[in-house]
Amino acid sequence: MGIVLALAAALAYGLSDFAGGLASRRTSAWPVAFMCAIGAFACSVLIALGTAGHASGTDLAWGALGGVGSGLGGAFLYRGFAAGRMGVVAPISAVGAAILPVAVGVSAGERPELLVWLGIAAAVPGIWLVSREPGGDGSLAAGLVDGILAGLGFGLLFAAIGQVPDGAGFWPLAVAQAAALVAVVLTATMLRAPWRPTARSEVTGGLLAGVLASAAALAFLLATQSGLLTVAAVLTSLYPAFTILLAATVLREHIHRGQALGLGFCGLCVALVAAG
Repeated sequence: MGIVLALAAALAYGLSDFAGGLASRRTSAWPVAFMCAIGAFACSVLIALGTAGHASGTDLAWGALGGVGSGLGGAFLYRGFAAGRMGVVAPISAVGAAILPVAVGVSAGERPELLVWLGIAAAVPGIWLVSREPGGDGSLAAGLVDGILAGLGFGLLFAAIGQVPDGAGFWPLAVAQAAALVAVVLTATMLRAPWRPTARSEVTGGLLAGVLASAAALAFLLATQSGLLTVAAVLTSLYPAFTILLAATVLREHIHRGQALGLGFCGLCVALVAAG
């Protein structure tokens, strides 16, 4: 069940990133990220109100820390999408999203099976291959820095949410989304970037991305509570595969040979982790 939930989180994050990234290309990244945080917060509050559970102060603090990562990760990811190709920026962000929570899980005493470790190893070249710019010079694409910053943000989100125990309910998720909202506004203000939405596409695209991101965060939380953080983080970090496929289908972004090989490694990762 943990594997299924983690893959569901990957699918939801991939759809969310595509929706938010598409809206960012038409307008600006920060208003879309702001509306995304609002949509995710509203959904998380509704989920928390309709479910049982008791969250301690520590649980809420982990949620707040994860929310900072969520807000910054989403904002820099959208900014990267606006500057570069979705099929390149998204996989770059997955590196930090996978590595940081895996390191936290292992340091906390998690010991995955050998097949799981082989699956994690397969994800590394997969992510690298899909993040390369097409062409023979091996150069990295536009949006590299934003992709790295987004990955660090998502890695912080996964590592922090993974510390919320079963029985805490879903208020830590609501706190996370509230913190994400504050993080987006403060960061945009410091960068002197406008964050108030002025276009309809910013509102609709951001809200849709927020609903999907809320569903993804819920699935990831449940996955960590029913399995290992290391496994859930790696599988959820395969979300770029869905973003790439959507970009290729809807935006006609070409999937070159190296990216196709990288997607094959990602599929191998899923199979090995599931077998383990």
